[in-house]
Amino acid sequence: MEYTIILDPDDEGSGYTVLVPALPGCVTQGRTREEAITRAKEAIAVYIESLKADGEPVPRESQPIEVLKVAV
Repeated sequence: MEYTIILDPDDEGSGYTVLVPALPGCVTQGRTREEAITRAKEAIAVYIESLKADGEPVPRESQPIEVLKVAV
């Protein structure tokens, strides 16, 4: 399965917060881009394992995620 992740760089340059929009509450972080991506894969796997253990359905991305900048 594939999931979209959002890498949000820290304003102080100390790493990234990673969000997985299709999996509510699935959030992790890493000091580098590579570490953040690796941790995201691990967090997604644990999240899915937990859902399966609880007999819950595993969400899939049905629509592509769209990220936009808007002027205010």
